[in-house]
Amino acid sequence: MFSPVSILVVTALSSILSILVLISLLSHAIAGVRRWLLANVLAIVSLVLFAAQNVAPAWLGVVAANQLLAATILLIYEGCNDFFDVRTRPAQRWTGWVMWLGVMAGIVYFTYVVPAVHVRVVIVSAFHAACCLAIAGRVLLERPKERPRYNYLFVVGAAALGALGHTVRGAIYAVKPPAQAALLQPGAMQITFLALGILVLPSLCIGLVMMAHDRLAQRLERLARFDDLTGALSRKAFLATAAERLARAGQKREYVAVVDVDHFKSVNDRYGHAAGDEVLRHFASIVRARIRDDDAFGRIGGEEFCLFCTAERIEDVTALVERLRKTVETTPCAVPGGVLHYTFSAGIAAWDRREPLASLMARADGLLYAAKVAGRNRVKAPVADALA
Repeated sequence: MFSPVSILVVTALSSILSILVLISLLSHAIAGVRRWLLANVLAIVSLVLFAAQNVAPAWLGVVAANQLLAATILLIYEGCNDFFDVRTRPAQRWTGWVMWLGVMAGIVYFTYVVPAVHVRVVIVSAFHAACCLAIAGRVLLERPKERPRYNYLFVVGAAALGALGHTVRGAIYAVKPPAQAALLQPGAMQITFLALGILVLPSLCIGLVMMAHDRLAQRLERLARFDDLTGALSRKAFLATAAERLARAGQKREYVAVVDVDHFKSVNDRYGHAAGDEVLRHFASIVRARIRDDDAFGRIGGEEFCLFCTAERIEDVTALVERLRKTVETTPCAVPGGVLHYTFSAGIAAWDRREPLASLMARADGLLYAAKVAGRNRVKAPVADALA
């Protein structure tokens, strides 16, 4: 049978491994990682103090050890709040630490004033159970629904197991305290709950690392799918989305608008490339705020963008692009050194239900060219009769 000290040592070693992994994530600026890292440092110190309980004074082996372990679980919860960008009021943020101080007061009282190990266990178990439940609830409620569930449910499961273990332990000590009350005193119950601890804390840390890696994967996917400057779909992502939409369009009427910012080279030459970037951001923000959720909007190169729409009539798409044109024309763009106005031209083509995407976009591009030749700042589309 494992001794209590050996279990504490193994748990401390697992926290060291978690620290090494979390350190590797610091450079990626993932919210919550710093708190999780500090939590593992405190866990190691706490476990060392617990292991030295037979030789250390009570203020170290009991009070400090318990408070550091309580701070560990509280920091993990606060790290989860940071990770999910949960905004809390100052009073809410301090509630956990007020409870932590209450735990310390209870431990001090039932260590020095009225020594009662079983009451200390009940207090500590209640705090840990509450924190574990808070972690499980936070992750369950805030997990991104579009991401794979396993990483987040793993953390929920580990935290729920910790809450269950502490609840059972606290209930046992409250109703019928066992004869073997000291943490390092060998016994079936001590070994059982320490073994549960060796399972829960490392599992929780593994789950947190899995969540952090999922955040990294999400960032990489976003970089591949979205244009970093404008937030529009990247060329590759737009073409893939549009091709997929055409493949399953059936009898739906699909349209493509190719849009080009007018005189963009002159903007770069006169105001500089930073101003050009602001214009592209400004244009994309206007479009993204005014199109429907099921419209696809992408940047396909330089100052050229593409809009993929499903509509009953081409007049509906033309009206949408016209509204965008008028909004852009009348909305000034702040750039380094001043404010400027700009316009765009667009060509719209309707899918004939047979042609590939490249052909559809080529026809829209041809109409864009016609808009440019006609004087820019206009939208060109085939008339409805020509589509009949």
